[in-house]
Amino acid sequence: MKITRHPENPIVVPGGYEWRKVTVFNPAVIIDNDKFYMIERTAGSLTPCKNFLGLLESEDGVHFTHVKDEPILTPDELGFPYGSVQDPRIVKIDDTFYMNYALRPCAMSYYPTNRGVPERSIPKYPDGWGEEEGHWLTRSSIVKSKNLIDWEFVADTTPLDINDRDNILFPEKINGKFVLLRRPEEYIGEKYGTEKAAMWITYSEDLIHWEEPKLLAKAENMSWESRKIGGSTPPVKTDRGWLVLYHGVDDEIVYRVGALLLDLENPEKVIARTKDFIMEPETYYEKFGYQIPNVVFPTGNVVKDGLLYIYYGVTDTAIALATVPVEELVDYILEQAE
Repeated sequence: MKITRHPENPIVVPGGYEWRKVTVFNPAVIIDNDKFYMIERTAGSLTPCKNFLGLLESEDGVHFTHVKDEPILTPDELGFPYGSVQDPRIVKIDDTFYMNYALRPCAMSYYPTNRGVPERSIPKYPDGWGEEEGHWLTRSSIVKSKNLIDWEFVADTTPLDINDRDNILFPEKINGKFVLLRRPEEYIGEKYGTEKAAMWITYSEDLIHWEEPKLLAKAENMSWESRKIGGSTPPVKTDRGWLVLYHGVDDEIVYRVGALLLDLENPEKVIARTKDFIMEPETYYEKFGYQIPNVVFPTGNVVKDGLLYIYYGVTDTAIALATVPVEELVDYILEQAE
């Protein structure tokens, strides 16, 4: 499968403002009124690594400039002054933008090691912050907006006593319900039908009350997803199914990318799935960075003129772009299932 990396990669890098001085990565991207909008995850420090979300725009999907010189969403606004807001994914349903994000009530400190996972330490925070175990768990939530700048909290989408990330809304209701992908890390073992963290799917009529999730996909290809898998990008509707990119992590903490096709009317049904990864770390910017080496981590994708634009974080340091014709990718997924 030929995925084309943009020659100007990485297309968005740290710097410029204090709140994005150290890292920018794992963006949400959407096209609205023929313009590309990117919501970046940023940090001004690794000690502690408090993350913010900033907004950029582009005419061509490659060259982005900031809409505002301040973040559009901070942990402080969400009620967590020492927290970290992370990994946005965005869709537009009717006239409203909905953004999934992950949030840790208290931010950790990270020290790069170049061994696959950075060393971590827990900072001391005032006023009792960080003293409860739940302050270090990652919950996921939804906010909504009409203009991509002013955001209103909608609901938490996961229980607050487990780690649950990679929550991703489908861009339209299916059979009258909102549909959401999840990745609950504690849902493992015989009771849950999977030995590793996996992808789950759930439904809601109002975005607030969610049904019990169902297991959607678990690790199958142990050469590159032996440690865990999780959803990556918002589903893209094609005439042959919902196209979903997902990430797989192996025992060496190398992040690669696979793809699923889900049934249009019954998205808990997997039509086809890649056996082989479609992307893995190859270039220097995908192998070496401030935090975690060997990471390609898509969190945004859009379609323009039949081309899938894949926006992905590299080594938790910068943002890169790759493209592939949608039909070619769908053909490849279906061929892999034969």
